[in-house]
Amino acid sequence: QVQVVEFGGGLVQAGGSLRLSCAASGRTSSSYAMGWFRQAPGLEREFVAAISWSGGSTYYADSVKGRFTISRDNAKNTVYLQMNSLKPEDTAVYYCAASEAVVALAPEQYDYWGQGTQVTVSS
Repeated sequence: QVQVVEFGGGLVQAGGSLRLSCAASGRTSSSYAMGWFRQAPGLEREFVAAISWSGGSTYYADSVKGRFTISRDNAKNTVYLQMNSLKPEDTAVYYCAASEAVVALAPEQYDYWGQGTQVTVSS
């Protein structure tokens, strides 16, 4: 079993930056691929970024490519999402998730989810 907790959400103006953190605990956390998803009101949960268990491979949604960076520190069992040049359309609840796969892009591939953290970008 793996527990996942997100930190770092908040309110920021358009063009600003935020860094989300995701702390994983439980079974050998560094063996899990990790991902970030987001869900805005009335919309389905969507993929944002993913990182392989080794950290050697990263993947991004087209909407955030070049603005967001996912990284991980396996010594700290923590995954980060650095979000720059934020836009109002980035407003959503952001979820961190862990997958037993080597890398995972689809929500159904993830086994453990955090409770989410709200990110609000004002115009």
